[in-house]
Amino acid sequence: MRCGTVVIGAGVCGLAAARALALTGREVLVIEAERSVGTITSSRNSEVVHGGIYYSQDSLKARLCVEGRRMMYDFCDSRGVPHARCGKLIVATSESQLPTLDDVQRKAGRNGLTGADRLRRLSSAEARALEPNVSCVGALLSPSTGVVDSHALMSARMADDAFGVSLGTAVRRGRVLPGEGILLECGDGQEVTELLCGEVVNSA
Repeated sequence: MRCGTVVIGAGVCGLAAARALALTGREVLVIEAERSVGTITSSRNSEVVHGGIYYSQDSLKARLCVEGRRMMYDFCDSRGVPHARCGKLIVATSESQLPTLDDVQRKAGRNGLTGADRLRRLSSAEARALEPNVSCVGALLSPSTGVVDSHALMSARMADDAFGVSLGTAVRRGRVLPGEGILLECGDGQEVTELLCGEVVNSA
């Protein structure tokens, strides 16, 4: 069998990669060892949409988290994926921790959390008004932090039928054939299928 692009792993990241690649015009096949999508790491994540607060300035993590969060909300809004920009509180439980809140706020600003996304400083009373069970001397509100239904997100990424998915198919090994491509051996040990492809994304 032949395929232009193979993505190994049908979780949140694998399906996102497959959709992005398919939208460039590639022929894409996602191979997943389990019998349904998103049953391993993607079924055990926190479903938090992170603000991009803590990463080092100018790092890939900082840039991609902020940019990816905005893209995530846009995608969820356009596809009706259940999500909430519920925000989060970062609290100081003692006076000695207040300077740390200042540091966090500055780092977030350097990472691009500005305008409506900027961290807001709250008094203890303002924090308690948002969350009566919190006990703190001060807090930061991250308005762009949220939550998303990860399984609905994965379903939405598959809704375009832009790529194929082969479930219950484990990739056992692969090797480069110079001038031909990448040969993947797939199967359960009893029956092996060979798949020749031009490129592979390993998201297992």
